[in-house]
Amino acid sequence: MSERSDLALIAELVPAGSRVLDLGCGNGELLAHLRDRKGCSGYGIEIDDAGVLACVQRGIDVIQLNLEDGLALFDDHSFDVVLQLDTLQHLRHTERMLRETARVGRIGIVSFPNFAHWPNRLQVLAGRMPVTRALPFQWYDTPNLRVGTYADFEVLARKSRLAVTDSFGLQNGRVVRRWPNLRASVAVFRFEAA
Repeated sequence: MSERSDLALIAELVPAGSRVLDLGCGNGELLAHLRDRKGCSGYGIEIDDAGVLACVQRGIDVIQLNLEDGLALFDDHSFDVVLQLDTLQHLRHTERMLRETARVGRIGIVSFPNFAHWPNRLQVLAGRMPVTRALPFQWYDTPNLRVGTYADFEVLARKSRLAVTDSFGLQNGRVVRRWPNLRASVAVFRFEAA
């Protein structure tokens, strides 16, 4: 999620003045944007040393933590919004982390590469794993533990008892609402506990 236009579109889903927890916040770019433009406060969670340092340099409150360990250090509903942008595909316990997101925050927002995007489908039909801007690694050196689709997340949300309040795809910095499973390289969901 390094494209600034994608970050700006996702930032629109966050109410002004919210207390935000950004899981896998990277360099803190989105949290800095939310702080500076929307008056939000909160924390980032990042495991990577360089990401933690970049957050500190931006003045972002950051906790170095492996998300696989869960969010037990946070009370129920201690944040207005919990962000998981481009992190789900890196986690072993995806469903558990989604439930934790719904427990810790009133609103959860997730994004992940949409494996069902039509160029990916063509590459698979040609016998190759896709390499795209949203999935930039070869199959043998990817940090992704899994791939997912827009349609798969809808099923997972129901199974996890999450009420999806908004969903769309992103393609080249634009929102895709018509056939996002086919036409968008990134899936975005806003949800609450059901």
